[in-house]
Amino acid sequence: MGWDVWLLLGAGIVIAAILAVRVAHRSGLPSLLIFLGFGLLVGESGFGLQFENPELAQQMGLVALAIILAEGGLTTNWSHVKRSIPTALVLATVGVGISIAAVAVPVHLLLGMDWRTSLLLGAILASTDAAAVFSVLRRLPLPPRLAGILEAESGLNDAPTVIAVMLLSAATSPSLGSALLLVVFELTVGAIVGLAVGPLGVYALRRIALPVSGLYPIAVLALSFVAYAGAVLLHGSGFLAIYLASLVMGNSRMPHRAASRGFAEGVAWLAQIGLFVMLGMLASPSEMPSAIVPGLVAGLILVLLARPLSIVLSAQLVRLARVDRLNWREQAFLSWAGLRGAVPIVLATIPWAADSVAEGTAKFVFNEVFVIVVVYTLLQGPTLPFVAKLLGLSTPDEARDLEVDSAPLEELNADLLQIRVPPTSKLHGVEIFELRLPTDAQVTLIVRDGRTFVPADSTRIRVDDQLLVVTTAACRDPVERRIRAISRRGKLAGWFGELGT
Repeated sequence: MGWDVWLLLGAGIVIAAILAVRVAHRSGLPSLLIFLGFGLLVGESGFGLQFENPELAQQMGLVALAIILAEGGLTTNWSHVKRSIPTALVLATVGVGISIAAVAVPVHLLLGMDWRTSLLLGAILASTDAAAVFSVLRRLPLPPRLAGILEAESGLNDAPTVIAVMLLSAATSPSLGSALLLVVFELTVGAIVGLAVGPLGVYALRRIALPVSGLYPIAVLALSFVAYAGAVLLHGSGFLAIYLASLVMGNSRMPHRAASRGFAEGVAWLAQIGLFVMLGMLASPSEMPSAIVPGLVAGLILVLLARPLSIVLSAQLVRLARVDRLNWREQAFLSWAGLRGAVPIVLATIPWAADSVAEGTAKFVFNEVFVIVVVYTLLQGPTLPFVAKLLGLSTPDEARDLEVDSAPLEELNADLLQIRVPPTSKLHGVEIFELRLPTDAQVTLIVRDGRTFVPADSTRIRVDDQLLVVTTAACRDPVERRIRAISRRGKLAGWFGELGT
């Protein structure tokens, strides 16, 4: 086929994928499954397009994951995740090690895999997927601390997992002690590079007047990849470097920050679509049946044993260190919310592309991982809202950020918050003036029964109302605490000692 045909096919797939995102959003289904379905449709068992190049898939997949991590860092709110960083770091390091071992031992005993392949499968499945977590969990009304743990964990655990898979796929595997030292070295180098490039990038962008505003988002993404490539050249973790550099830039007062975030989101969506479609084309449905039973068994081990065990032991560690305390409900939700997506499938291409692993074994592992991702994402993704509600962790009245392109809120150092009034909230019946928000905050709009209006001071709030609140950045925390307090105890919350914390 000529290039014009490929361009037409590619454009058609992208448009269809964009339309499919709407379906995924309404159903709570991670969009990756739909994109993988497009890949299978145009692949060898569908339209017949042949693609079986694990080396190319590996390189393109790693670049796409880097873009997704850059977008995750740029759009993560540091004020929401900073309390969660110690816990997320433990989950992304110690938790990953526990998960690898907890998968490898049962897989070796039950499925008869050799130790190296068992450990390799455990390492491939150890990382939660940033794209899946960001797309699903950012729509859930979760407590900020819990959502922060999941976001930060998914952004940080790719780095040690990639290192582990690379080591296990090498021709000669180092000793355990040497492997741990190598992991520490690569993570340290990656962290140093990321934390150096991020502030330097912000400093440069503040002082360089570019002739066109559209160049700033491109510069930000380019600086993110400076961190990635620089860390890799220094034999460090490029994934950790790009995530930290993007996290620093996304939470700094740099020019056109909102536009840079919007651009990064668009590029990340394009990377996700391309990545999942490519992985779908790489898969061979005719070879999948033999991997279904082993894949389901390994998936059960991951979901019911490895993930909960890594959460429980990591929670005990952070409790002993007195940096955080996770109750049993939070641990249960974290266990169920460990979504797997493109990351394990991309990691499965690493041993397939390596000469040190037998092609048949590597392809079988890839097929197993593909089955696990599809089946258990289909099972876990749509059920997360129900599980959060069942565990009493759903907080629909929690304030959420809204991105507004047409208002210069960033230049005014202001935030726009959206708050939905749940059925059990004592905000019902409270008049606007009785909220007694700080003087630098205002309820600007109410959305009620599909109708939008500007409230008066005497307007009474009702169940299912959506309040749009504009507040200065300095007043944001007091505003959230005040609304939360009234939601719990009513307009006399202060008399009851309720502070909304």
